Amino acid sequence: MSLLELILIFVLQFEAGIFGEPTFYKIAGHDVILPCATASSSNTTCSSVSWLYSRDLSETFNEVVNGKVQQTSPRAARLSLDKRCSLVIYNITAEDAGLYICRHGTNSDHDSFVHLSVLTISPSPPDADPKRDGNITLECSLLRYSDLPPCEQNSIRWMDETGTVLLGEGVGYKLLGQKNCVSFLSVKHQSGHNRRYTCQFVKENNVEIEADYTPVFTRRIRDNQTEKSDSDFSTVSTGWSPLSYVMLTLQIAGLIVMIVITVLVIRYRGNTKPLDNDNSVDYDSEKVQYENVKAHPAATRLQ
Repeated sequence: MSLLELILIFVLQFEAGIFGEPTFYKIAGHDVILPCATASSSNTTCSSVSWLYSRDLSETFNEVVNGKVQQTSPRAARLSLDKRCSLVIYNITAEDAGLYICRHGTNSDHDSFVHLSVLTISPSPPDADPKRDGNITLECSLLRYSDLPPCEQNSIRWMDETGTVLLGEGVGYKLLGQKNCVSFLSVKHQSGHNRRYTCQFVKENNVEIEADYTPVFTRRIRDNQTEKSDSDFSTVSTGWSPLSYVMLTLQIAGLIVMIVITVLVIRYRGNTKPLDNDNSVDYDSEKVQYENVKAHPAATRLQ
């Protein structure tokens, strides 16, 4: 775009800010509908409507031209126009924040401007593990058109699950301060003591948008032992599946059945063996009888 057109956009944007053109605040992952203030209600095809996007004054992109989404846009799959020629953005990301311009035809005199600001909250750095005990730093950012004035100090504030505003340093947290539109909060994370933290963007004492964040604790595996919360007992991980326990039970039951059958067979043979009474003598006037008893086979040892 020409330098003159960029200057014109800046002037129109400034005027739009004075006359209260809308700013939409959204959380990443949500959908948004950006209205085209100059669209005619009778124009149902939107064939003359174009949408432009700018993150800053250095560059402007055509997202919609003559009512059609530009397939060259990296987010073309997430863009569409509704019947009022409003721009619909699905599953918005931080990269969607910026200035949107709705234009009819090629005349920019009646452009309408819409700002989209996106609030995000995440661990800092992004690869920090929020599932482990210890301190983690939460970063709350309001992403918006970069050429807007800086966010006012303390316009981004933190609250706990009770609704108490977190200031300075307290039990389990420390406010690290705000730089432009980014605020940092260091929190103590302990297993079994999950807490919810809320980040709010406040403008003229009104909460424009807020987002919640809850560090989630999960059990850790260390030295083949499952560590639960402090109130739970530790259990040793055996690595056995339910099927392994079933097979072990069946094997034990089969062993018991084999032992019982062997004992019954031995008893049955002992009770049915005939006695041999051929050898008998008298001793001290008492008759003593001797039996020729054959040795019974011993029970086979189970392996």
